[in-house]
Amino acid sequence: MHARQPDRIVRWESRDGDSRELLLLRQDEDGVVAESMIVGRDYAARYRVTCDRRWHLRLLEVEVLGRAPFRLQSDGEGGWCGHDGTLIDHLNGAIDIDLPATPFTNTLPIRRLKLQPGQSADIVTAYVSFPDLTVQPDPQRYTCLDWHRYRYESRDSDFVAEVTIDDDGLVVDYPGLFRRIP
Repeated sequence: MHARQPDRIVRWESRDGDSRELLLLRQDEDGVVAESMIVGRDYAARYRVTCDRRWHLRLLEVEVLGRAPFRLQSDGEGGWCGHDGTLIDHLNGAIDIDLPATPFTNTLPIRRLKLQPGQSADIVTAYVSFPDLTVQPDPQRYTCLDWHRYRYESRDSDFVAEVTIDDDGLVVDYPGLFRRIP
């Protein structure tokens, strides 16, 4: 039996100053739950991410103020369905999600893949755009540079960033996009 880890509270700010986020992370023998509130210049949103113990996504719930709630379920092995149980075939093979409004979703593949320094992995995420909440597959690559630095690469554009993380795999600095705040 795994002991329950202490809850973590993490705050981020976008580099352009347009948004702030407060995240509560809980981990125990059943898995991982992250609950967050983001306040942006033109939107406010809550999301909840539920993963199994291996950091495979099981459920994403998002509420953007003024919009209908959004929900995605995953079997943790690349199969997806929407809020009504309808299969979402175009996401087949995606294991992780990517919410561009938060650096937290970078933690999912970092924790799940457990790459050693020098190792890389190509993945596909379910990319959920903000605040319109449309979803599409997004090919990405993560390379572990050392225990606290990863190179993130978009495989369908020229975007590359070197992300700094803490011991729990949570982003400390995402150049040009996000930074941790006290």
